[in-house]
Amino acid sequence: MTIPGILLSVVVPTYNYGHLLGRTLDSVLGQLDDECELLVVDDGSTDETPRLLEAIAAGGSPRVRWLRQDNAGAAAARNAGLRASRGSHVLFLDADDELLPGALAAICSAFRDDPRATVVLGGRLTRWPDGREKRHSPPRRLDDDPCRRVAGHLLDKTISVSHGAVAVARELVESRPYPEAFRGREDIPVSAHWLARGRIKVIDVPLVRIHKHPDSLRHAVKVSEPLERALADEIFRGLPDECQKLKPSYLAQRYLALARAAARTGERSRAKQYLFTALRAAPGQLLARGQLRKLISAWMRSCRRRPA
Repeated sequence: MTIPGILLSVVVPTYNYGHLLGRTLDSVLGQLDDECELLVVDDGSTDETPRLLEAIAAGGSPRVRWLRQDNAGAAAARNAGLRASRGSHVLFLDADDELLPGALAAICSAFRDDPRATVVLGGRLTRWPDGREKRHSPPRRLDDDPCRRVAGHLLDKTISVSHGAVAVARELVESRPYPEAFRGREDIPVSAHWLARGRIKVIDVPLVRIHKHPDSLRHAVKVSEPLERALADEIFRGLPDECQKLKPSYLAQRYLALARAAARTGERSRAKQYLFTALRAAPGQLLARGQLRKLISAWMRSCRRRPA
């Protein structure tokens, strides 16, 4: 349900990130105004998260709310946050990242400047535990062809869509909810849909700082053949017919990733099987984006680890 005057809802799903959540929420609270609201979805946390959220809600601001659900995964938490949010546009922010100063103002200004835009895509900063930081800027201009945009995201990796760096019109998010059957990489089908179906406005402004750390949920996803096939089916379900031609190349990339993973663990026979499957799907992908070099590197490391 939207409420007149609320242009942007910031939705933060969280599960046992109480030790990092304060930093994330502070980065949002410091820039909330009458056009924006903050909604936190606690996905059944068992740490200090509920106490932290109760303390923040005690401030009494109608622009700050939180809700709690039984643990169901990040996708379910984001969908619940969308249903409870009241803005005409939504920004999903991960609980271990931080919004950069001025991000909300930049997003709202972009939507006001182009009322027909349904997606605002900005840049991001990535920070590693040793303090290194890198800026990632969006392409200056996106192709008018939606399938080329999807290819840039899924295959060429020239278009990055990261939580915190993309805000989306409510109706576009509602048309393709996060797939709750997946407990990782559930954002890929959704971001592909946004690129294929959205009217996109690019702003060369870093909106979010994404923190890389060992306990990040980004590192908890294990690859497997059934998961990769299921995810590919989920991604291409609902994409325009003309985009379906990209699926073999996407599957080939994922089978090459499986081949590298198998090679790294010494499963050479399985690595060969995955490689041949990739070649049958789309042989050209072996030469794309350094795939062959990465596969050879994984294979050589495996050989060096084998006992004499």
